[in-house]
Amino acid sequence: MLNLVLFEPEIPNNTGSLIRLSANMGASLHLIKPFGFEITDKRLRRAGLDYKELAKVTEYENFEDYLAKANPERLFAVSSKVAKNYSKVKYQMGDSFLFGPETRGLPQEILDKYPGITLPMQAGSRSLNLSNCVSIVAYEAWRQIGFRGAVNA
Repeated sequence: MLNLVLFEPEIPNNTGSLIRLSANMGASLHLIKPFGFEITDKRLRRAGLDYKELAKVTEYENFEDYLAKANPERLFAVSSKVAKNYSKVKYQMGDSFLFGPETRGLPQEILDKYPGITLPMQAGSRSLNLSNCVSIVAYEAWRQIGFRGAVNA
């Protein structure tokens, strides 16, 4: 199983979409507080539809709480501020992908501590939408591990 980790997510629609994504690909979704919304927000429920019951979603009080409880074996910090192309990494079962808040990205101290990966973009582009970025990275990792668990792989 892959692990999608949102550090202090701010936009409920993105988180709802990622609940749906994680349910459909069999990934675990880890949400690190504080959130920029209430977990009961109707926009989150609408975007996630009825997938919350099908998804494995875990909430953490802060980053240290996540590290202590989830104990990620391999954690990749995904950021536009690093150079390594996400497609140049060999992923494996159990990998975790950490994504920062929509408006500010991951803190530098996290980027300094964990291997970073990025998605290529045109010159002058700042970033991709969070749920799009997570989807691209997650599906590449899932593809590399043979779409494990998929019915139509």
